[in-house]
Amino acid sequence: MVIRHWRSALLVSAAFVCAGPVSQALAQSAQTTTPAATSDGETTLQKIVVMGKRVSAPAPGSATDTPLATETTAAQIENKQITSISDLGRIAEPGVNFNRNTGGVNIRGLEGSRVLTTVDGIPLTFLSDATRSATGGVDTFDFSSLSAVDVLRGADSSRAGGGALGGVLAVRTLEPEDLIEEGRDWGGIVKYTYDSSDKSSSPSAAIAKRIENTSIMFQGGYKTGKQTDSQGTVDTYGPTRTAPNPSDYDQHNLLFKLRQQLEGGHTIGLTAESYRKDRDTNAKTNQVSVLGPRDQYLPGNYFTNDASARDRVSVDYKFQSESDDSLVDSAWASLYWQDQTRGTGYNGYRSTSVIGPIGRLNEYDERTIGLVGALEKNIDTGYLDHNFVFGFDIAHVTSEQYSSGYDNCPAPLPSGAYPTGYSACANLHTNQADTPKVETGRIGLYLDDKVSFGDTGFSVTPGVRFDWVKHDPKMTDAFADNASNPALPNGFNDTAISPKIRLEQEVNDQVLLYGQWAMGFRAPTAGELFSTFGGPGTYLRIGNPNLKSETSNGFEIGAKLGDDDLGGRVNLFYNRYRNFIDTTSLNAAQAAALGYTLSQYPQGGISTYNNVANAEIFGTEISVHKRFSNGFRALAGLAYAEGNNLDTKTFLQSVAPLKAVVSIGYDTETWGVGLDWTGVKHARGQTIGTATSTSYFSTPGYGIVDLTAWWEPEQIKGLKINAGIYNVFDKTYYDYASVRTGGSQPREYYSEPGRTFKISLTQRF
Repeated sequence: MVIRHWRSALLVSAAFVCAGPVSQALAQSAQTTTPAATSDGETTLQKIVVMGKRVSAPAPGSATDTPLATETTAAQIENKQITSISDLGRIAEPGVNFNRNTGGVNIRGLEGSRVLTTVDGIPLTFLSDATRSATGGVDTFDFSSLSAVDVLRGADSSRAGGGALGGVLAVRTLEPEDLIEEGRDWGGIVKYTYDSSDKSSSPSAAIAKRIENTSIMFQGGYKTGKQTDSQGTVDTYGPTRTAPNPSDYDQHNLLFKLRQQLEGGHTIGLTAESYRKDRDTNAKTNQVSVLGPRDQYLPGNYFTNDASARDRVSVDYKFQSESDDSLVDSAWASLYWQDQTRGTGYNGYRSTSVIGPIGRLNEYDERTIGLVGALEKNIDTGYLDHNFVFGFDIAHVTSEQYSSGYDNCPAPLPSGAYPTGYSACANLHTNQADTPKVETGRIGLYLDDKVSFGDTGFSVTPGVRFDWVKHDPKMTDAFADNASNPALPNGFNDTAISPKIRLEQEVNDQVLLYGQWAMGFRAPTAGELFSTFGGPGTYLRIGNPNLKSETSNGFEIGAKLGDDDLGGRVNLFYNRYRNFIDTTSLNAAQAAALGYTLSQYPQGGISTYNNVANAEIFGTEISVHKRFSNGFRALAGLAYAEGNNLDTKTFLQSVAPLKAVVSIGYDTETWGVGLDWTGVKHARGQTIGTATSTSYFSTPGYGIVDLTAWWEPEQIKGLKINAGIYNVFDKTYYDYASVRTGGSQPREYYSEPGRTFKISLTQRF
């Protein structure tokens, strides 16, 4: 039945594509218009790319250097006041979601380590502490430091490498040339944003200077705010609370770039980047006014902390040939060192069970030394033109996990049990590693050849990638202190060949049709392979060193259609996955086969990771835009996906419901207004759980309206004011990506903010 529906959708969309040349509703790019001041004080219209043609294209050979990718430019980030990945998916990139609970980007129904995030081509690892929930780390950048965001939807490991099963979120940071206008040798920008949804203030500034062939740039930003609002208003303690927990956070980023242009088209440079975000929360949902038999914390006695950090230093190289006889036409590379850290923890005072102070700090750290880059060469053989791209991704990674803490637990008795009155201490494992130190090596090499057939407009791009991944666990004192006394697990070693082939037909300058088949690949994480948490008398969560790597086959057809005034794009995709990694609970026989006695873990049994043989995700993405000569503009988009576990005949809960967006606006040379509507269908399935605990929340459908405006006063050159009212009608709604796993609080606790506003002041020099 699913395949029949898919074929029907395929035929309908094929008819739409074929009808395109007749209706001329075709596009390779879409552009809206905002004013920009020229050097003589007059104003001209500045184009903002919505999708399609690029203003500043990504590096040749990078994951998003493909007609299947879309781009959000710095100008659009500014106009839409995009300050987070969630904002990016609100209107600019429908189908891109962010799970605030796990810190994972969700594209086409996959998230976490199945979506690749890169900064300037350098991969960011989705840090996955399998036992303590210190996950995330891929949102460790400030949108004020970006020149563009590229999104590639779907599996394409031939370019992107391991982890790109769902797609790629590729951000590009500012370069000195982004600030220095033509005819000048310096430039700068100062910006301030206030967001009422979390009462945050975020000033940022950047300045660049060019001295002959040398350019230098400094950029920095700071942000401070409180808890994100919701529609909950019950300000009590414990399980009846619906208002958000009070919190405070600080965030800052620093970016430095040095670029030296050399003769012959060579540019070398140095980049240094640092990001920090730290949030402290008064967790009132874990506190109660009157203690019950299982309640632990009185008001003011439980606080949590959440922190992310990333540092990067890279030596960068770019080359653009200035002659026809160069060995290569273009090249880029970055030799980098990067350190990513996630930390979660809490401090409190327990008033029952093990009475006394308690604290935990759970940290996951990953340090990488790597080399990424690509070379491009065009060869004309007469009727056939070849565009060769050779790329590489080589890295050595060291990852470590550790939980430190304190409590009032006494030392266990010789039998391993705790004294009378302290039996709960069997659950309070700390000052140990749940995962051994892991040394990881990876090598990725890929080759593409876009073969164009004369003047026919037809091209074929075969590509292939080789990946090698090795996880080598190391015994440490911290892992030896693990309460379950684990032995050092076996290592993991795997290779993968990921081919692809793409067909393109450029019918004319307004019609590009394409189809692609590509394979995807993801090796298991260290936590999925090697983690161990728990102990006899409680429960046990263990990794599985025998896991197989996930693979996928992705099929896609689509079209980029039209021109700047009228156009759109359509994609149809079907992805089939093998060896999906999921969690499972062991029965007595399965536990015995691994050397465990299930009855020794009465609180929650034994769970581990296993491979699901078959899963699928399919859907479509459609967009259309229109710009009128009188200043009006309109844009609409739709993202739909459906996913199924074919082994268990159940749906994949990570796949978000259908989303549609409609945007209309009017722009002059000095001001403009816009109205955006976002509609999301209700979630698949039924809510599972009780009034006090929900394991799956089937979110209801909703529609919200945003109103935005901008103004560039003629009296102050370079000043721009952006403002927006979001959720104008104060609608109560829920973000499926973040709340689908449910929770123990009343429904309104998980709701999104009501009516909020955001205002930004930007001054360019």
